[in-house]
Amino acid sequence: MSKVSNRTKIATALVGALALASSNFVVADPLADVQKADSSLNAASAASQQKVDKYFDQAQDMLFEYGSVADERESLKAYNDYVAGLVADQQNSLDLIQTDINGVDKLRQGVVPLMFKMVDALEQFVNLDLPFNTEVRQNRVKNLKDILDTAEVTLAEKYRLILDAYSIEREYGNFVAVHTGKLSLDGKEVLVDFFNLGRVALYAQSLDQKIAWMYDADAKSWNKLDDSYLRDITKGIRIARKQGALDLFALPIPAAETAQ
Repeated sequence: MSKVSNRTKIATALVGALALASSNFVVADPLADVQKADSSLNAASAASQQKVDKYFDQAQDMLFEYGSVADERESLKAYNDYVAGLVADQQNSLDLIQTDINGVDKLRQGVVPLMFKMVDALEQFVNLDLPFNTEVRQNRVKNLKDILDTAEVTLAEKYRLILDAYSIEREYGNFVAVHTGKLSLDGKEVLVDFFNLGRVALYAQSLDQKIAWMYDADAKSWNKLDDSYLRDITKGIRIARKQGALDLFALPIPAAETAQ
């Protein structure tokens, strides 16, 4: 064989080897692409999962926050309803108070004349009653008259003082009392013990216990008692002063007036 033919064979073999090698490179490229794509896909999947987890956590946080806000809203609503009830009740009270205030002037117009009438009636009663504690009782009436004309005392306080005076006068009818004083008889003054049985009767006895009198409300005078009553009136005076034991005693009393 000639040298040309050998060279030709060698060249052909090199071309074939190169072709085979080139063929292997061509086959390997698609596999690498697939592997790359798979890696990219896994990375994208992992990133997507992270986003999903993140959004899920955010959704859970928002759901919890919503629940808290909803509970707070219900609590606030209940409190607001409670406060609204209180406000409504207070408004009702204010309305009632305003109604009372609006009626004060009318009440005042009726009460003021009534108080003056009550004091006048009390004064007349004291003057017509048995003459015991006369000075104290008359001074009480005078003070009431002065108070009625005083602007410094409230209307309610004036009315209370009048009621107190009436209460004191009422109590006078339920007690037995003794006090020492002077009795004017025929232009002379005698030192005596005044003894009153409520408003039933009023007696006087000299301090030497030798003379006794009974007051006549109709005649406005003192009538001498029979000596037979001296012992009983002395006993009554001692009992009133708590100087003797409770016991019965007999004394004359004024006749009851006949109803007209």
